[in-house]
Amino acid sequence: MKNHHYKTTIQWTGNKGTGTSGYRDYERSHIISVENKINIEGSSDPAFRGDKTKYNPEEMFLSSLSSCHMLWYLHFCSEAGVIVIDYKDEAIGIMEETTNGSGHFTEVTLHPTITVSEESMMEKAKELHHKASEFCFIANSVNFPVKHIPTLLVK
Repeated sequence: MKNHHYKTTIQWTGNKGTGTSGYRDYERSHIISVENKINIEGSSDPAFRGDKTKYNPEEMFLSSLSSCHMLWYLHFCSEAGVIVIDYKDEAIGIMEETTNGSGHFTEVTLHPTITVSEESMMEKAKELHHKASEFCFIANSVNFPVKHIPTLLVK
């Protein structure tokens, strides 16, 4: 077995001068950094006093699931001779907020639209979503279903 290690830095930038002196006295803004990469501006969801112009953790989480599935899918297509010429996913996640203010995702559904180069590739292209789901590192790390409802097109 092989281990892979990842490192990110989160820097809170929302101190408006009095720190966390009160719930409404600070911004939820922060910078997500990874060495040698562009910074990402983050905040909380607007429902939790966040900045709607910045990415929130829930969106980043959903994007991670979608991206991981896509990368595995493209990998398996390339191995199987399925030529994908376009891929776009509109992922939807449901997070349940509990009465004490905590919460958790209950499900995610990926809605990828994939265009392949030939009609003869359609069946294999559809089938490979199942394999991508089995291999996705992020999907294998969550305790809720990650569904996929692909739409396949031919150029």
